[in-house]
Amino acid sequence: MKTYFPEVRETIPYEGPDSRNPLAFRYYDRGRVVSGKTMAEHLKFAVCYWHTLKGTGADPFGGASFERPWGGESDRVAAAESTMDAAFELFRKLDVPYYCFHDRDVSPDAASLSRLVARAGSLQRETGVKLLWGTANLFSHPRYTHGAATNPDPRVFAHAAAQVRRALDATLELGGTGYVFWGGREGYSTLLNTDLKQEREQMASFLHLASDYAKSIGFEGTLLIEPKPMEPAAHQYDFDAATTLGFLREFGLIDRFQLNIECNHATLATHSWEHDLMVASIAGRLGSLDINRGDPNLGWDTDQFPTDLHAATMAMLVILRQGGLGKGGLNFDAKVRRGSFDTVDLFHAHIGGMDTFARGLLVADALLRDGVFSKVLEDRYRGYREMEMGRKILARKTSLPELEAWSESAGEPERVSGRQEALENVLNDYLYRQF
Repeated sequence: MKTYFPEVRETIPYEGPDSRNPLAFRYYDRGRVVSGKTMAEHLKFAVCYWHTLKGTGADPFGGASFERPWGGESDRVAAAESTMDAAFELFRKLDVPYYCFHDRDVSPDAASLSRLVARAGSLQRETGVKLLWGTANLFSHPRYTHGAATNPDPRVFAHAAAQVRRALDATLELGGTGYVFWGGREGYSTLLNTDLKQEREQMASFLHLASDYAKSIGFEGTLLIEPKPMEPAAHQYDFDAATTLGFLREFGLIDRFQLNIECNHATLATHSWEHDLMVASIAGRLGSLDINRGDPNLGWDTDQFPTDLHAATMAMLVILRQGGLGKGGLNFDAKVRRGSFDTVDLFHAHIGGMDTFARGLLVADALLRDGVFSKVLEDRYRGYREMEMGRKILARKTSLPELEAWSESAGEPERVSGRQEALENVLNDYLYRQF
């Protein structure tokens, strides 16, 4: 079989923090046990098929800049096969346990999907790499210009339904532990031509139908929705975690779906990533993560590889506190920069991201073991546990008149500092420690 990454001969090794080998891990030691599980079990890294293998380097201001040694065949199916061979070589050499795909990443059309899914299944068995989740591309084809499930034409709705049906079948066949609904164009650009009420009802109907179908074929994986605020639409119906949870509750879907939270989408919604992660987690709906990042100097979804240790640590704190991600994982929905056109750059990008989250896991584990922030929270909200009225407030067993009388008898509360700067210093201290 042709070798697509000759610059990396074997699996990327773990060499420890003192290594200066750019093609080695410094912190990601997949077998190291942290908080009762190995790093590989905690992190469950997945390479995204679309940006990594299908990315061209194009951006809003220029076309392709990559010349890849795969996918160049004139026959579209042959091109898809060579791309898949390159993908599994990359997965194996990175030693990642999972990957994720859109249906159109692995197959150019519906007619060839079964053939290419069978090839993917064979390569999974050969390499041991598994499918984390699949999804359908309901945004690239011209028919989806005005949306898929929210399109004003029911014939487009039906095309989208057919595509999701096939993608769910493929995900089941390949043993995927999840399926993601990513509303690439499920939103509006202007309310002048949009029936907002009906489009939201259409989207709910689509999700109900898809959930029913998944159940009918015996799919036991997690169904996930990935919130996104904008781009290409001015406003998308799954704007952020809170909006999406409200939508699911409104339409009776809250028990059927969990959320796949992407960092760059959260920041485009003017939130921190940990904010959206926490919103989903406290609702019991955080199922999986896309671990890219955005450029704060740019106003679009740049999908850069994660190198921010602070963000990674905050994400791992949320994940550890909720006991893990269950069937979910950490997907690199990220792409190398337009100028990073050598194939070895794909290794540098993934190694850096995996090391960032491995170290973030170590920092988060230390913070939790030392009870750094739990003691702060315990002290700050002590009144709701130790004061009778505090307990009555949480139990909803009081009234406004009773609270008014209590406030008059209790007098003016003492002001207590939040100590934000001191806590930020503590976090930095842990970030810089050696583990």
